[in-house]
Amino acid sequence: QVQLQESGPGLVKPSQMLSLTCTVSGGSITTSPYTWSWIRQPPGKGLEWMGAIVYGGITYYSPSLRSRTSIPRDTTKNQFPLQLSSVTPEDTSMYCCARGVNGRFDCWGRGTQVTVSS
Repeated sequence: QVQLQESGPGLVKPSQMLSLTCTVSGGSITTSPYTWSWIRQPPGKGLEWMGAIVYGGITYYSPSLRSRTSIPRDTTKNQFPLQLSSVTPEDTSMYCCARGVNGRFDCWGRGTQVTVSS
């Protein structure tokens, strides 16, 4: 059974980089045909897809976040981090990682709350 676990700091200062890690167990991030996404939900708002890395290593990003977002991967640790630069208080959100297949997300992490504040 595949499990995803987010980790990282809960508090980030404005203008800094937000760095989170999603660790996958029970399955490899290089296995076809899966994609691995980061999704966030700000307080009182809906879900926002941020970007994804495909099993082969290609990345896709939300147009609104592309200039600030990077999703690399570490296949030796079976992890795919999220890097979001130049954060502002508007980036305060619950951040989740999820596995995608056939146009839907079939496995989610529990999420981690990140607050951007000085």
